[in-house]
Amino acid sequence: MDTVVAGPTFWPIDELEDTMRWYREWLPNAPEDVYAFYLIAEVPGEPFPEEIHGEKVCGVMWCYLGDPDDIDGVLRPAHDVAEPLFEHVGEMPYPALQSMFDDLYPPGDQWYWKGDFVHDLTDEAIDEHRRFAEVPTPQSGMHLYPVNGAAHRPEPDETAWSNRDATWSMVIFGVDGDPAKKDEITDWARGYWEATHPHSMGGAYVNFMMEEGKDRVQTTYGDNYERLQEIKAKYDPENFFHVNQNIEPLAEG
Repeated sequence: MDTVVAGPTFWPIDELEDTMRWYREWLPNAPEDVYAFYLIAEVPGEPFPEEIHGEKVCGVMWCYLGDPDDIDGVLRPAHDVAEPLFEHVGEMPYPALQSMFDDLYPPGDQWYWKGDFVHDLTDEAIDEHRRFAEVPTPQSGMHLYPVNGAAHRPEPDETAWSNRDATWSMVIFGVDGDPAKKDEITDWARGYWEATHPHSMGGAYVNFMMEEGKDRVQTTYGDNYERLQEIKAKYDPENFFHVNQNIEPLAEG
């Protein structure tokens, strides 16, 4: 396959509750050739139309692997729930999708992010998402990445990753190029995460974690953690490789 059908649908931020409630019901039953992650963002400058620059939005980023002629039917449920503010979905090479927002995130920016695995999007969680939806900078936001399809088929103990029953991997990220905004983006991301974390599964994708401590890492790997400690004890008993979301070697005895 040379191309995918991809791109964003944006709604005004006031449509967040309705669209997120629709998304939580639609996504788990979506065909496997449809990938769609939910987002909260501020519309940046180019390549978007000038009239929506700076708008706070919620939306879906699509990637469809089926027949391009069928894309209208794929998008119809999203159109039925609310009128899009902006949409641009079309055929493109997959690398073009992967690099679509590279210019928005140049090297050297200030970053703070936190994540969680999510099984259910409760009404209470959606209320918290709406409360924090006024992102502090155009580069900050929240994504709910689907965990579905092939990721659900292995048993939890078949690989290191145990959260096979998750529905989404959530990431909240505060980003800006100005070091003076470090506290602002950090406080927003931490507050957002603290508000939504009680509605999560506890663990998180390790690449979405900061320096959060041993207990958080252990919760992420669940029942597989001790097995990973045994492997670490065999191949790295001195814990030389520790500048990461560290798994300490299993102590003898």
